[in-house]
Amino acid sequence: MTDTDLNPMNDDHHPTPPPAGKPRRPLLMALIIFLLIAIPAGYIVISAEQSRDSGEGKEAEAAATGLTNAFPSKVQQRIYDVPVPLGSTPVYYYETNSWKTSSLFVQFRTNDWGLDHYLKAVGTSTAALKKGAKTIPPEQGAKVGWDFSVDWPWAGTVNPKPAPHPSQRIMVSYDEPGHPVVYTVSTVKF
Repeated sequence: MTDTDLNPMNDDHHPTPPPAGKPRRPLLMALIIFLLIAIPAGYIVISAEQSRDSGEGKEAEAAATGLTNAFPSKVQQRIYDVPVPLGSTPVYYYETNSWKTSSLFVQFRTNDWGLDHYLKAVGTSTAALKKGAKTIPPEQGAKVGWDFSVDWPWAGTVNPKPAPHPSQRIMVSYDEPGHPVVYTVSTVKF
């Protein structure tokens, strides 16, 4: 054995340098990092704006102190069991809420067919309407500006249901033949 065999420093085999990796692209890396941060941040900003706009709409609706000229939402119609017939116009509604009860006041003009279908849908009928019956108390009607002291041909009915189902007080004005105006107060007790 020679000295060169024992000395590893004189080895003809030099360690090879590590293989060169893919060339780095700092611009591409910066773009990827930017997108990973910017896209979620953009969604957060858009979501916050939509949430704020929605809150302002809800606040305006809650601050309303009278009837709103629009159809109640499908959810409100389902919760209060007040399926306003399509083609009814004008339609107004107002909702009140408390810890024990919530009420939806709805007013709309329809035709005889719409009245018949509406009453069937809430669980009553035109036969249940009593001429001259004013089933919505004056103080309840006054909350939304309804005045039932007017000398019109009125008919009314009460549609009681056990809690948690809504009960309705319904009055109908036949001031214009063939186009009755329906006034409903639907109340849910908790």
